[in-house]
Amino acid sequence: METDTIAAIATAMGEAGISVIRVSGPEAVPIVNRIYKGKKSLTEVPTHTIHYGYIVNPQTEERIDEVLVTVMRAPRTFTREDVVEINCHGGMVPVQSTLEAVLSAGARLAEPGEFTKRAFLNGRIDLSQAEAVIDLIRAKTDRAAKVAMNQHQGRLSRLIRQLRNEIVETLAHLAVNVDYPEYDAEELTGRFLRERCEGIEKEINRLLQTARQGKIYREGIATAIIGRPNVGKSSLMNTLSQENKAIVTEIPGTTRDVIEEYVNVRGIPLRLLDTAGIRETEDIVERIGVERSRRALEEADLVLLVLNYAEPLSEEDRRLISLAECHTAVIIVNKVDLPGQLDLEEVRSLIGDKPLITTSLKEERGIEQLEEAIANLFLLGKVETAEGTYVSNARHIDLLSKAKNSIREVIQGIDTGMPLDMVEIDLKNAWQFLGEVIGEAVAEDLIDQIFSQFCLGK
Repeated sequence: METDTIAAIATAMGEAGISVIRVSGPEAVPIVNRIYKGKKSLTEVPTHTIHYGYIVNPQTEERIDEVLVTVMRAPRTFTREDVVEINCHGGMVPVQSTLEAVLSAGARLAEPGEFTKRAFLNGRIDLSQAEAVIDLIRAKTDRAAKVAMNQHQGRLSRLIRQLRNEIVETLAHLAVNVDYPEYDAEELTGRFLRERCEGIEKEINRLLQTARQGKIYREGIATAIIGRPNVGKSSLMNTLSQENKAIVTEIPGTTRDVIEEYVNVRGIPLRLLDTAGIRETEDIVERIGVERSRRALEEADLVLLVLNYAEPLSEEDRRLISLAECHTAVIIVNKVDLPGQLDLEEVRSLIGDKPLITTSLKEERGIEQLEEAIANLFLLGKVETAEGTYVSNARHIDLLSKAKNSIREVIQGIDTGMPLDMVEIDLKNAWQFLGEVIGEAVAEDLIDQIFSQFCLGK
């Protein structure tokens, strides 16, 4: 299958100015040439050139669309194969008709992520760089995109390769000492080996310390907005998203379901969940919404609990404060533009050290303080790497943790006087785990699983 010529729509479906169909493989140029009519045959044109013409039905010669065709010959392409990109008019009919013509001319439909998979298999990028492609596509903030781009440019790969090289050098010294102990090359001793392993462990720890922030940038923070009905939850969502996503009225119980929206708060992607007001109700529909709100609360990474400044603290408020107690939470006292009836000192005594922000969402007061409180919760004590490299992928975090554990086993083995040839096994395991991060030692079924998450055409 890896020698087939593949094709897919590389742009989003729907009405647009243009759509792009990507074709890659040894027969990419001849296949497109069969359905292309222009001044020159595509088989004769120089590489990395664009040509105007028409895509036609090869049987009837009927024109399907007016196009610009880009020809790029191996190896200077994304997949390191011959690549042809057809720029046709956007819209369901022209792009689908053009794709069908390409497939009828001899290409097959690409599998999800197959273009990027070929780039990996052909050595253009390693596995961590390939995984960064999907992170870049899914990035919700500028910071998330920058983290993904740094990984795609190979910053994480370079660090991993440096660590693997250090392990290989250590293994080489260790092998000399084991095979020719009378020479004791470079006076290799348990102390020397321990020092080298401590340095490697320190570098792995430095990467793992970025994991929490990296995952935040990559996946966002599931944020549940909770509170009694009509305290301003939907207004808060609309204010943070700067859109009227949720219906806002003075009637309690307007929100009957969980409404979801991504927002950017100081570079942190929040997946906001505006929940139905949590209260006891006889309304069947509202009761379902309340139950979904409880589930959203259980799964949330961050809770924004909204209280009403214009009303005394109720038993429902106290119960919600108790529910938020075991979560990372910000307490928001809304409607401070109205006469106050809420005892703020009582609220502070109940919430402990959780941040309390007063707002008037109607007058857009307190939003800056709220955003700062959220940023402080998740970026306080952050670890900045020299190259801005973050570990954000769960697979990478798991493998780095395993490599760290193997290095720790080496150090413990030296401390307990274990024979050096036994210690060598754990050191090789660490080298293997690090290799799996960049795809230099990884099973084929795992590669298939990773690339199956990609969209068609990428």
